[in-house]
Amino acid sequence: MNVEVHRGDLPAGLDLGREVAIDTETMGLKPHRDRLCLVQLSAGDGKCHVVRFSRDYYEAPRLGALLADPGVTKLFHFARFDLAALRLNLGVLAQPVYCTRTASRLVRTFTDRHGLKDLCKDLLGVDLSKEQQSSDWGAEELTPAQLKYAATDVLHLHALRRKLDEMLAREGRTALAEACFSFLPHRADLDLAGWAEEDIFAH
Repeated sequence: MNVEVHRGDLPAGLDLGREVAIDTETMGLKPHRDRLCLVQLSAGDGKCHVVRFSRDYYEAPRLGALLADPGVTKLFHFARFDLAALRLNLGVLAQPVYCTRTASRLVRTFTDRHGLKDLCKDLLGVDLSKEQQSSDWGAEELTPAQLKYAATDVLHLHALRRKLDEMLAREGRTALAEACFSFLPHRADLDLAGWAEEDIFAH
């Protein structure tokens, strides 16, 4: 597995193409409390770039420009959380986006198993290890096991998108999925603004 670690930002001149898989690792699941530690990115070429952040310092202009680039589709699994973490810490509303979890929930209605491990197993025949999921991502030094775990969260998203796109087209739900993806950055903004648990569309 090819993993490159960068401090504070992406290196100058790095081209990850028009479709980039992205994931984040934080100290917990509450964006306003738990700091952003890592952002992982992959062009779908088997290589993972990991950007590590120091505590409370998130000046990353090259990463920010990539996230905001309208010509680059950002692939996530459970985009809602990652988008909120990136918005809060980097000040960027990342778009356009594609979320494999959202796509799965729209088209794999025969199951309630939509986690990344489940998707990789069911659609790609890949068995992911989640042993490092609850890990100290703020540690001074990350272990090889942590870096491997972080990388695997982005290395399969391109292949998953292709499989899910086929299913969405087959079931006639592509346009609905695209509408959901377009709304996700704003759903993340609602979460950060205090509407994480409330459905504002309910009666």
